[in-house]
Amino acid sequence: MDYMSEYRSKLRSAEEAVRLVKDGDWVDYGSNNGYPPTLDAALAARRDELHHVKVRGNLLRGPVAVAECDPSQEHFVYNTWHCSGYERKLCDQGRAFFTPMLFRDLDRYYHQFLTVDVAMLSVAPMDDAGNFNLSGALGAERGIADTAKKIIVEVNENMPRVKGDPAGVSIPLSRVDAIVEAGALPLWEMKSPEPTELDRQIAGHVLPLIPDGAVIQLGIGGMPNALGELLAESDLKDLGMHTELCSDGYLALFKAGKLTNAKKTLHPGKGVLGLAIGSQELFDWINENDGIMGAPLSYVNNPWVIAQNEKMISINGCLNVDLYGQVASESAGTRQISGTGGQLDFVTGAAMSKGGRGFLCLTSTFMDKKGQLHSRILPQMGGDIITTPRSQAPTIVTEYGAAELTGRSTWERAARLIDIAHPDFREELIRRAEEQHIWLPSNKR
Repeated sequence: MDYMSEYRSKLRSAEEAVRLVKDGDWVDYGSNNGYPPTLDAALAARRDELHHVKVRGNLLRGPVAVAECDPSQEHFVYNTWHCSGYERKLCDQGRAFFTPMLFRDLDRYYHQFLTVDVAMLSVAPMDDAGNFNLSGALGAERGIADTAKKIIVEVNENMPRVKGDPAGVSIPLSRVDAIVEAGALPLWEMKSPEPTELDRQIAGHVLPLIPDGAVIQLGIGGMPNALGELLAESDLKDLGMHTELCSDGYLALFKAGKLTNAKKTLHPGKGVLGLAIGSQELFDWINENDGIMGAPLSYVNNPWVIAQNEKMISINGCLNVDLYGQVASESAGTRQISGTGGQLDFVTGAAMSKGGRGFLCLTSTFMDKKGQLHSRILPQMGGDIITTPRSQAPTIVTEYGAAELTGRSTWERAARLIDIAHPDFREELIRRAEEQHIWLPSNKR
């Protein structure tokens, strides 16, 4: 088939392509490196002639031109499913809005409840079969593409191609309305931080609980990534990957010979991902890699799918935990920090897995801007948005130990969590637990 003739017929300049957007439209951008900077800039240039165009994105490094050009939000209203550091600042300033969700449900939201007038997605160059690969941003983009009335692709020559079912990891040329060639644009690199001493102490409590042949999920953030680096230094063998986000922690595991995927009970021999954000070396590793399988998050994050991996180990970070086992991972009070993402999906799936287990990790304290130390183990939540409910709280880990909460009563949870709180706060936590009637006098040491 002569795909190139159809390809050339759909070639447009960015300025021509964004003419598809009309007043009041809903426009969806791709996630992370699926963000289309050339199209975004061209759309922002139409500010004065457009009104109340709503734009959705998530995990964007920024700046997002449509948000920056219109602080009044008369022309463009930016909404995010999951805050990056940049999007968090926009929300803090009232210049963007967060939309609560579970990542695995986004396809359903788009098919049942949402309108997409125009989708704008950055993609890899078209392959010989006439498909545009969604690369490391494929997680929710099939749901967007399947329901969009119009699709504009921005072709970035630097985007890696992720292997997988073409119906899940790419968009066929026939569904595309306009093509913009952006050249070789740099990718957003998010490198893992060096593990801190606290990271190492936390990892020291997690690593003995992970068996050989485990399938590992590492969440978004510095601590899970650092734990991936530390897993690479461990004596564990034949680990597998089934993860929402593939980061440099997995590359470290692969380079250390730990990540083989050989013992997986689901997709043996293949590491499964929904998103990929990391270094250029990571992008080079996932590019055309037959040992890696990409799939939409409606599949990757489905707890029933996750649970088919025996020895599924989920490792995520969180911000605060209260004595009842409620976990806040996405907000500080009502201030949105990130998003629910797939944490609850993987906590659920790991609990359902044969030999599986979930870990939520945090430092016992944090220092505020005034130099005051605060406990992350709280008597009870004070307005923080709950990400993992107490009914599904797994093993909570700080530098002081690991507290398994599954099936434990309120007084048992209080005792276990106080045991892993910072010593400076334990007496006050005991006092509050007594006031809240979740403490046994026999607990006191």
